[in-house]
Amino acid sequence: MASRGSVSDLGGLGVSHRRDRGRSLRIGLTGPIGCGKSTVSRWLAERGARVIDADEEARAVTAPGEPALSRVVARFGDAILRPNGTLDRAALGRIVFADPTALRDLEAIVHPAVRPRILAAIARAEAGGARAVVVEAIKLVEGGLAELCDEVWLVTCGREEQRARLVGRGVPPADADQRIALQGDIVERLRPGATRVLDTSGDEDRARAWVERAYDEAIARSNRIPRAT
Repeated sequence: MASRGSVSDLGGLGVSHRRDRGRSLRIGLTGPIGCGKSTVSRWLAERGARVIDADEEARAVTAPGEPALSRVVARFGDAILRPNGTLDRAALGRIVFADPTALRDLEAIVHPAVRPRILAAIARAEAGGARAVVVEAIKLVEGGLAELCDEVWLVTCGREEQRARLVGRGVPPADADQRIALQGDIVERLRPGATRVLDTSGDEDRARAWVERAYDEAIARSNRIPRAT
């Protein structure tokens, strides 16, 4: 088990680590809601990594005029739209976070539309010479994105800290509890496929130091991989 504010290197179970040195190191970042994925992404971006946020891509594919939005409305009704025709994510969230079947239906619509955008973003980053590309996605494994990555980092934190962070973002306590419960044993499900487990609980400076060390180790490891033939 990773210690508080620490990194556990699990040896890349389920991840090939085969990388052509002509392309960027690809790091998949995943983990439960409220455990600090976006914060870790920001720290990595400050070290020069190109970050691709699957949630931002999901917002793009559900913008007005996009086919995915029409399908979402057909499934969930006009009540999830604001008067200006944009998606009311809060209203949609109240539906899907209370109903696992509804959440699966939403993911079945959105994930296939998001994947090509992520692939294109990776290609642009690599064409631009990015040293590392980070794909941040809560459904990294389920959405088939982990297979694109050289490393998969699982970001975790303590349950009470997770809840406090969500409430601190303005999520009502009851909704925070509901969202956490819906994810169930997500950490245990994702742990076997993770290259590294990063516990962001506690002191932020310590967590950041661990993340930066993990990044340096990943870059060094990738540089030692023989060129593909």
